[in-house]
Amino acid sequence: MIMSIKIDALELNNGTKMPELGYGVFRVEEGAELEKAVVSAIKMGYRSIDTAAIYGNEKSVGNGIRQAIKEGFAAREDLFITSKVWNDGLTYEETIQAYEESLEKMGLDYLDLYLIHWPGKNQYMEPWKALETLYKEKRVKAIGVSNFQISHLEHLLENAEIVPAVNQVEFHPKLTQTELREFCRKQGIQVEAWSPLMNGDLLKNDTIQKMADFHSKTPAQIVLRWDLQHGVITIPKSMNEARMLENIGIYDFKLSEEQMDELDALNENLRSGPDPDEFNFKI
Repeated sequence: MIMSIKIDALELNNGTKMPELGYGVFRVEEGAELEKAVVSAIKMGYRSIDTAAIYGNEKSVGNGIRQAIKEGFAAREDLFITSKVWNDGLTYEETIQAYEESLEKMGLDYLDLYLIHWPGKNQYMEPWKALETLYKEKRVKAIGVSNFQISHLEHLLENAEIVPAVNQVEFHPKLTQTELREFCRKQGIQVEAWSPLMNGDLLKNDTIQKMADFHSKTPAQIVLRWDLQHGVITIPKSMNEARMLENIGIYDFKLSEEQMDELDALNENLRSGPDPDEFNFKI
């Protein structure tokens, strides 16, 4: 029997509550296996599910969500569902249409959070205006961005009516994004981590392993706990039930201030994914 773990939530700048730990599905193919994983995640206690149009798996994610609701593991209003628009030069109208297509694929009436996936070369203002419309019409609970650097955010804020609720970026001990996190904090933008485990590369790090041994935890749990203690929302991905349970089991210990500093010191400004200033929408 799988025990359900309660995950704490953080309040976004519009008052919406977002779970601080969620379930990511990047690079997971459409199909029954993903549907089953989403059901399992919700049964375990995950309430935030993160996908994107470009992942090509919104249908399976939606099927899993609706199955979990049907089986009584959670009500829709207790879940926090995120998707992202792949804005490679989209117009205002095309962005609205993209949102509607995501809803249709997922079989949902609304999303809790809708993000612009990449800034591109100043390609985000029309999509942002569309997201503002969706928000004003109460078709989505919160809107935000992903992979935005300080320069992108400064330009967006100069021209936007609504401050993004979230900025989802690559974040882990090898890429601590200190200046960006401080900028977002001052603007009331919640930072969310993708690739929190650096595609698994961090799990072999000696410093992290020693800390895991000290706490009788796994390296993944150490890194995810580090995320939460920095006030960063995190969305680890796994299709393995044991690891999914491991990732959620981080509420029974805390890292000391010295340990947090030690992990911060691992920073090399090293990315496992693309640089947002150079990304050209080709994958």
